[in-house]
Amino acid sequence: MIDAFLSLHPVWQAFFATLFTWAMTALGAGTVYLQQEPSRKTLDLMLGFAAGVMIAASFWSLLAPALEMAEGQLLPAWLVVAFGFLCGGGFLRLIDKFLPHLHLNFPMSEAEGVKTSWPRSTLMVLAITMHNIPEGLAVGVAFGAVGAGFPEASMAGAMALAMGIGIQNFPEGLAVSVPLRRDGFSRHRSFVVGQFSGFVEVIAGVLGAALVLLAKPVLPFSLAFAAGAMIFVVVEEVIPESQQGGNTDTATFGTMMGFTVMMMLDVALG
Repeated sequence: MIDAFLSLHPVWQAFFATLFTWAMTALGAGTVYLQQEPSRKTLDLMLGFAAGVMIAASFWSLLAPALEMAEGQLLPAWLVVAFGFLCGGGFLRLIDKFLPHLHLNFPMSEAEGVKTSWPRSTLMVLAITMHNIPEGLAVGVAFGAVGAGFPEASMAGAMALAMGIGIQNFPEGLAVSVPLRRDGFSRHRSFVVGQFSGFVEVIAGVLGAALVLLAKPVLPFSLAFAAGAMIFVVVEEVIPESQQGGNTDTATFGTMMGFTVMMMLDVALG
């Protein structure tokens, strides 16, 4: 099976890798079928873990390779990577400003983006969907870099990134389906809506891989862009949500565990 995967075109590799990350979101959302819902403390621990994975992936899997790939080009490597990083954060800020959404566990009065009459459930799913765009983009760009033949990129590293994103998608799926259930949704509808929020990763992954293959010189910028978008999401959304329930030490420890797991995956497999 691994040999068959390695023989695929990089865009197909990105497609199947992000299908895995989407499946992990669905698996997390499927916990809504359990008789006993996880406690708020457990949710905060898992959200913290997801934040740690994203922070580690931003550096080990994206920024560090971007700096290496940008060496020897027309512009200084640090300038290309810094610009891409800030553009990634700026792009997510624009989406955050205009896309109607509501962060998990927040009241309707704190909905962000353009004002709308959409229901609470829709706004929460849009928040998670926005959150998943940079994750899918990062996986796609990583596989595209391997396919483009950059020596700094490795298949093991791309697979480690997909694995890390998939692991942290489990708590994300859980974190969106459980609040929907508490808002009165049936278990089945909570699952369907919760897992659907992860599908955007497949779209972003395929587009990211295709972009790199079509325009190889933009790869360092693309990697840094994905890192900046992920850090924006972590600081603006994931960490504040994990700390909101009062379980600050638990959420912080979860972040440290997530960072450690992703670092080990990237260093050991990459």
